[in-house]
Amino acid sequence: MKLRIEKAVYGGAGLAHQTERDAAGRTVFVPFTLPGELIEANLLEQKAGFGEASLVEVLSASEARVEPSCAHFGQCGGCQYQHAAYSTQVQMKTDILRETLERAGLMALPSIQTHTAEPWAYRNRTRLRVAEFDGLLSVGYNRRGSNEFLAIRECPILAPLLWQAAEVLTQIAAEESPAARWIRNAGEVEFFTTSDETRLQMTVFARKEQAGFSAFCERMRLLMPELAGANISLLFTEGPKRRTKIPRQLESWGAGGLSYRAAGEDYWVSSGGFFQVNRFLVDQLVRIVTAGRQGAVAWDLYAGVGLFSRALARTFQQVVAVEAAANDLSRSFKGTGKRAVESTTVDFLRSAVVQRERPELIVMDPPRAGVGAEVCALLARISAPEIVYVSCDPVTLARDLRSLVDAGYHLAELHMVDMFPQTFHLETVVILRR
Repeated sequence: MKLRIEKAVYGGAGLAHQTERDAAGRTVFVPFTLPGELIEANLLEQKAGFGEASLVEVLSASEARVEPSCAHFGQCGGCQYQHAAYSTQVQMKTDILRETLERAGLMALPSIQTHTAEPWAYRNRTRLRVAEFDGLLSVGYNRRGSNEFLAIRECPILAPLLWQAAEVLTQIAAEESPAARWIRNAGEVEFFTTSDETRLQMTVFARKEQAGFSAFCERMRLLMPELAGANISLLFTEGPKRRTKIPRQLESWGAGGLSYRAAGEDYWVSSGGFFQVNRFLVDQLVRIVTAGRQGAVAWDLYAGVGLFSRALARTFQQVVAVEAAANDLSRSFKGTGKRAVESTTVDFLRSAVVQRERPELIVMDPPRAGVGAEVCALLARISAPEIVYVSCDPVTLARDLRSLVDAGYHLAELHMVDMFPQTFHLETVVILRR
């Protein structure tokens, strides 16, 4: 069928409406398309009220359509937007953010400020599958829309050191050595590097316990001097999905993490710990969240390693950083006016309501699921003058903002920070005030 793509939607597809008489007006989603394009598509699945289709041919291309930079684009599940000029990617994300918020009933929005950086080689972390392909050990990702292994020979969104490490791993696997035999039993590997690519951390997800990890790491470091530390976790299969066996760590080698320099501070990030993935935009994100804010008390909820807490501590008399998994935070966020609390956000807020505590600023950077109804209700009772909400999912963000607006807050600023170029993912910073 022929379709005219009307707009991009969250998730990476383009939206169109069928024009055939028996299906007039039915919504169809087609990946790898751009607004305004006339395309030919095959209907793959028809659901209640909408269909999913595959792109057969672009009959009239958008001027923003470009040649993808990666040979695996379209097959790999990692990127969705490499066929679009970068300025168009940013515009699509801005439009998606605005429409998502408006659909939640948030009208009269402030203008969306966009923040971008180099759109390639930006990722400081990757997790790769390791498997046999054509008789050789290869690294790869999941094939799009499946759990099938896709061997890859490049990944241009990674910091070059990460791909170099992946190539060294496969080089070792091709040798006749104990280190080669050891790595052939791995299922996945994660690499994390500093923004300047001077240090590297590795986590190997093994299918079984086996001796020889230290010998493998020594061989790896001989070819990859940046390798500072490594550890193993046990990988096992349960049902159709792979997951990591938690919490037992089998073995470690070298340093237990990396010191990551960002926004004028050094952050200790333990192996497997969360840190913002875009090495070019971390400083700008911190500036948007913290610059120009000062006072007596600030709370940093879902604080992670204290990315925002450190900056806030320069301008607030006391900063309380709240994190459920606070090992790194507790070790590093110390001193006058700095308090690290190991707690879930909801438990911390429940206690704060009882104690009638009220900071001047609340910063929160929750996981993709957002903060949820109870946290919003507690925030409304605490009634801080200003809230800065950092979100990686516009849908859950819109839901939470609707609750906070209903409780008396208004949206003072909206920022779209493109932390994930070439993909549909986007980061939003919202400033809410009473």
